[in-house]
Amino acid sequence: MITTKDIQQLRQLTGSGMMDCKKALVEAEGNVDKAIELLRKKGQKIAASRVDKETTEGLALVGVNDTSTHGVIITLSCETDFVAKNADFQQLAQQIFDLALSQKPADIAVLKNLAINGMTVQECITDLVSKVGENITLFSYDMLSGDVVVPYLHTGNKLAVLTALAGATGNAVLEAGKDVAMQIAALNPLAIDQQDIPQAVLEKEEEIAKEQATRDGKNEAVVENIIKSRLNKFFKENTLLKQPFIKDNTLTVGQYLTKAAAGLKVVAFKRIHVGC
Repeated sequence: MITTKDIQQLRQLTGSGMMDCKKALVEAEGNVDKAIELLRKKGQKIAASRVDKETTEGLALVGVNDTSTHGVIITLSCETDFVAKNADFQQLAQQIFDLALSQKPADIAVLKNLAINGMTVQECITDLVSKVGENITLFSYDMLSGDVVVPYLHTGNKLAVLTALAGATGNAVLEAGKDVAMQIAALNPLAIDQQDIPQAVLEKEEEIAKEQATRDGKNEAVVENIIKSRLNKFFKENTLLKQPFIKDNTLTVGQYLTKAAAGLKVVAFKRIHVGC
């Protein structure tokens, strides 16, 4: 006979609803291990049925180790903001983040196969899908290492940035790193400097400028100047070091870094935005 105590025990073990636990125990003839397996299979079926559903909500998490030399940034995504605010969803996101920071998996596939309380990350996600009834995905995972790595998490946990710096250390560098991370969050640069912009992107910008100038009947010398001017404007808007510094637009970000500490430079950054 299945008792209320049995159902509550299974619910504590799995986090599944009372009716789901009761049905699983009845089908398993009271065998708890078999009931757990049945609930997991149900979760897999629900996950499979919702795999095509868009996950445009969720949480971004970012942080660094105790020495500020290694950082991790992840996104756990779901279908609705309601689930993103669910305590179980937020707890799982934090567990995945903590695991990534401590274990330093090489990529997202390795991270999905690491264990949390005897289950893989992917199995934990599938289990949560069965409880909330929505598609959930570990959407992104990146890590950075450097002389100094600085995180920034925007209010609401939807936008996160990780910035790696080199050439100097100390509190002034940490503060500069935070300022730069906020800059990246606000203005979303494509690259650190112009040499980091993909050639295909530059060629497209040149092509647009040339077409506009030619259509206006400009001669070849003027066309070249127009292309150069357009590219300079593009670099100012889209490369971190040439962007006006948001806290003092009389400086570029590159100039601000030099002012903050001699030899300080940004070597890498990661920016993630939930739903993008």
